[in-house]
Amino acid sequence: MSSPSLSERFPRRALSWRLRTRMLHFSRRPLLMGIINVTPDSFSDGGKFFSVEAAVEQALRLVEEGADLLDIGGESTRPYSDPISTEDELGRITPVFETLANRVSIPLSIDTSKSAVARAALAAGAEIINDVTALTGDAAMLQLAAESAAGICAMHMQGTPQTMQDNPHYDDVVREVRDYLGSRLEALVAAGIAAERVCLDPGIGFGKTHQHNLTLMAHCEGLHELGRPLLVGHSRKGFLGKLLGDEQADRTSATVGAALSLAVQGVQVIRVHDVRGVREALLAFEAAGGIGAS
Repeated sequence: MSSPSLSERFPRRALSWRLRTRMLHFSRRPLLMGIINVTPDSFSDGGKFFSVEAAVEQALRLVEEGADLLDIGGESTRPYSDPISTEDELGRITPVFETLANRVSIPLSIDTSKSAVARAALAAGAEIINDVTALTGDAAMLQLAAESAAGICAMHMQGTPQTMQDNPHYDDVVREVRDYLGSRLEALVAAGIAAERVCLDPGIGFGKTHQHNLTLMAHCEGLHELGRPLLVGHSRKGFLGKLLGDEQADRTSATVGAALSLAVQGVQVIRVHDVRGVREALLAFEAAGGIGAS
């Protein structure tokens, strides 16, 4: 007897995401968003891709490995990270976008909560605004998002990067994250952003304990009730080290294993550092019947 398809298991699972100039269509296997941190202090690869040349080289490598999208950020949002100025963030990301826009064909995403940075990235060819504050951190971001017709990724975070890990608390983390994302979706639509342009992110590692993260990862399928694509970014995060019993361990295999669970739950986009490893695991998992037919 065949297993139920994703559409049978999750009837409200979104099948597409409209970006600024194109439409993404989802099938059984999640799309992979490759991470480019143009920072000296990101938690996993801070400093490795800080120069324009290194960032561009890494981006091209991720495209070759099979990335479906690229997410480029110039400000670390790791716990207790210090905010940087708009000028510094612009200086980091603008030349990277200007170079990549002419060299890659996959969609580019700007990871920022500053409207001025998002505006510059859009002018240089970005298709997506990926905002960890769900467009609440800058009063001008909502209008920019509506006027630009960019794809939007709105994330849940309890607190700010400077406070989010002090003492995160939830009575029911899945319900509260789902309710927050639903309310932000309503607010974005009310501001003139079409629902078809919105993707939602539960914010793994952003104002959650180790157990909160695991609970969310195990119940992402419930977020399909909101009717929008889901983006999950668990790659190499600290809760995986705690799960392995060694916070200094290489977290690549744990990242891959969790990605398979997300695929079974119908998550549409997974944000990762290690594109090749996750992509090859997903290909084999799908071929072996691990992901239900669409």
